[in-house]
Amino acid sequence: MGIIAWVILGLLAGAIAKAIYPGNQGGGLLSTMVLGVVGAFLGGTLHAFIATGSLQLANTGLSLPGVFIAVLGAMLAIFIWQSFNRRSI
Repeated sequence: MGIIAWVILGLLAGAIAKAIYPGNQGGGLLSTMVLGVVGAFLGGTLHAFIATGSLQLANTGLSLPGVFIAVLGAMLAIFIWQSFNRRSI
């Protein structure tokens, strides 16, 4: 997948995940893109693990199922990021 497709997938998946996930995640355009790309790898790897039973680094394509998996992976990335960065008052 080309770099332009990665940027488009990252922006799309990150923006959808931030809109769906409850709470304020903050961050700008770059963090949304990085979140989406990380989500695409995380979701693709989990999808490959569920489908094949072996752990392999995979990514999703720029298609409707690929965007769906990338959004789920980005939501998981938001959850993991927020669980590591919880502030106690």
